[in-house]
Amino acid sequence: MTATTFWVLNSLNKSYIARISYPIQFVYDQRQLVPVKPLPEEVMVSVTGKGWKLLRKNLMFQVKPAELSIRGLPYVKRLPGAALRPAIANALDGLELNYVATDTLYFDFDHLITRKIPLGIDTAQVRIGPGFTYGGQLRIQPDSVAFTGPKQIISMFPSPYPLAPPEAALQSSFKGELPLLYDFTELVKANISKAQVQFAVLPLDKLEVVVQPVLKNFPPKYRLAYLNGPVKVKYAFHPRNRGLIEAAQFEVTLDYAQYNAADSSIVPTITQKPTGIRQASIAPGKVKISLTAL
Repeated sequence: MTATTFWVLNSLNKSYIARISYPIQFVYDQRQLVPVKPLPEEVMVSVTGKGWKLLRKNLMFQVKPAELSIRGLPYVKRLPGAALRPAIANALDGLELNYVATDTLYFDFDHLITRKIPLGIDTAQVRIGPGFTYGGQLRIQPDSVAFTGPKQIISMFPSPYPLAPPEAALQSSFKGELPLLYDFTELVKANISKAQVQFAVLPLDKLEVVVQPVLKNFPPKYRLAYLNGPVKVKYAFHPRNRGLIEAAQFEVTLDYAQYNAADSSIVPTITQKPTGIRQASIAPGKVKISLTAL
C-alpha cells in the first residue's frame, strides 16, 4: 500500500500531454441580448501539465471557466477554435495550452426586446351553438400583453394577439377568464397568463321565403307540376343584417339530370343566396314532380 501510494504521488508530479474538455462561459449584456438556443458549455483542448493538475481539471474541481467576450453579437454566429486560444490560455491554472481541438464553436444570440401587443379573440375559433352567433361587444381586461424575448420570435407574434377560445359551445353571452397561450415558453416571457373576457352571443333571426325554382336540363314540351310544393328556403342571419338581406336574391335550382325515377323526385340545391346568411336549408328536401306531355 505504501509503495502504491508512493508510485501514485510520484506519477502525479510528472508532466503529461493530454486532451481534456474545458468549461467555457459566454460574457454578454443580458439586458440587451439573449441566446436562442443552448450555448456550448465546453471545448476540447490539448494541454501540458503536472498529473495532479490534469486530474483536477478532469474532475472539474475548482476549475475557472474560460470567459468568452465576443464582439459583433448577435450577428456573429460562430468562432474558429483558434480564436478561443487567448481566453482559454488565461483561464488555465498551472497548465500550458498546446492547441484548441474544437474546430468551430457555434452559438446564436438575438436582441432582447419587450413588445406590447393588444389582446383579442379569434371569433372563427369560438364554438357557437346551433342557432346562435357571435354578437360582439368584446371587453378584455387587461387589454394588452407585454412579451419579452428574442426579437426574431416576438416579431412574428400577431397583433392583436388571440387569447385561447372557450372550450364549450356557447349558447349565451360569455364572461370569464381565458388563458394566454404561446410557443417558445423557454425563451419568451409574458407579463400576464390570463385575461378577463366578456362578449355577447345572440340567437340568430330566422325566416323563410317561397322560391320559384330555376329549371335545368328539363326536356322540352312537357308541363311540370310540383306534387309536394311549394319550395321554401329557411334561413338564419345575424340580427344586425335584417335590413340588408333581400329574399329575392335566393336562387334554388332543380336539375333534371338528378331526377330519381324511383320516387319521381329531384333534390333541390341553393345556387345563390344573399350575403350575410349564416344558415340556409330547403324544404322539402326532395321535390316530387310530375311531367305531362303538351
